Amino acid sequence: MGKKMKKPFLLVSVILTAVSLSGCGKAVPPSYNIDLEMWGIFDDSLAYGDALAPYEKLNETHIGGVTYKKKTEETYREDLLSAFAEGNGPDVFLIRNAWIPLFKNLIESAPDNMVTEKEFRDAFADVTVNDLIVDGKIYGMPLALDSLALYYNKDLLNAAGISTPPATWEEFLQDVRLLNSIDSYGNIRQSGASMGTAKNINRSTDVLLAIAMQEGLQIGRDGFYDNVQVQSEQMKQSLDFYTQFARANSPYYSWNPKQHYSLDAFYEGNLAMTINYSWNLDTIRKKNAKLNFGVAPLPQFSGRPPVNMSNYWVLVVAKNRNPKVVKNVTPKFPVDKYNDLRIRESWQMLRYLTMPHPEKKITLRNFLDTQFSVVVDIKDDPAKVYLDATKQPSARRDLIEEEKKDTWLGPFAYGNLIAKSWRVGEVDKAEAALAEAIESVNRGDATIHQALAAAGNQIFILLK
Repeated sequence: MGKKMKKPFLLVSVILTAVSLSGCGKAVPPSYNIDLEMWGIFDDSLAYGDALAPYEKLNETHIGGVTYKKKTEETYREDLLSAFAEGNGPDVFLIRNAWIPLFKNLIESAPDNMVTEKEFRDAFADVTVNDLIVDGKIYGMPLALDSLALYYNKDLLNAAGISTPPATWEEFLQDVRLLNSIDSYGNIRQSGASMGTAKNINRSTDVLLAIAMQEGLQIGRDGFYDNVQVQSEQMKQSLDFYTQFARANSPYYSWNPKQHYSLDAFYEGNLAMTINYSWNLDTIRKKNAKLNFGVAPLPQFSGRPPVNMSNYWVLVVAKNRNPKVVKNVTPKFPVDKYNDLRIRESWQMLRYLTMPHPEKKITLRNFLDTQFSVVVDIKDDPAKVYLDATKQPSARRDLIEEEKKDTWLGPFAYGNLIAKSWRVGEVDKAEAALAEAIESVNRGDATIHQALAAAGNQIFILLK
């Protein structure tokens, strides 16, 4: 299932930073060789292969190879937990940012001086700083980052006389009325926007949370967990705003449970606007290559600080792993030290893959004796190689600045700079609780206050 990411490469200059001398001449550096294994679910091996194959060559003294395994999304979390229970999980693996609390006892923070907090804060968007740094320790490295943006059908907006997509929610409401087409029987023939329901709208709860944070909802940080005040006034206002699009007596009525799933309705050409992440760009193109659509920044409330919602995956290092991965150790040292060596090599690889290298150099350490560390030249930025191959927006500030000029990635890049998120652990269950709040209001089974109280109680239990 996994593939070694070996490729031929140009010779790279290696400069010894320090060499110790003994009475018999130059000292011999201690040696070891480690095979590293990485797990993910979305990318094929070539995506990481092109980014990491140069690293295998640069650090071939200590890295035998990096094996990437693409796992099944539906069982990924269970596969990870099962593998770690058996003592043979991956060295490096991807998890959702919201999963950080669930995996806190299975992942190892960055070793001292591998990546400093200042380096991290300077390099990456603020949302990743809030998610991945706990008590001054860095628990993961971001590569791609995603936030919400407005997808819009250009032909439908043109036909309605709308020259530019809405930048504010006030403009959004006006445009929805112009774009809606409802027959005399109340059937929605053309929808202005997929808003108001939960089950037939992709990422509906993320849209609700984004609106709530724009309304002023604060995410409380508590160690590895985030506390969301589900029963706050901001959430009540946001749920009322969101569900108005599903109320038949609302002037902005544009969606109901009978509508096709939001992504399907959009590529079918019957939906003018929908809100989603960048990963659905290719989905829509593949479904309808002729669809004339564009993307724009997520609408904001006039006169309020801009906020977006982020949902992304992060690279982390396993705390424990079977020590058999360490080979060719000279001189011999205790086996119980092997795991520390594996952790440091894993983090060194993540630094190479994710961090900026402005001078196109990186120091590769010998973790048995750092005086034998070397400085090597880097030809291409590995993060950019990966992001270009996968067409994802970046977590890194310097690359975000470039992406802001891109027609397709620009709105998501801007969104990444103002994004927030929540670490709730059992995120699927938390999202289900919010989705039920939306649906119960639409069914008339509960008031907004009652619906959020029920959701808040469920999420409180999850956080505990």
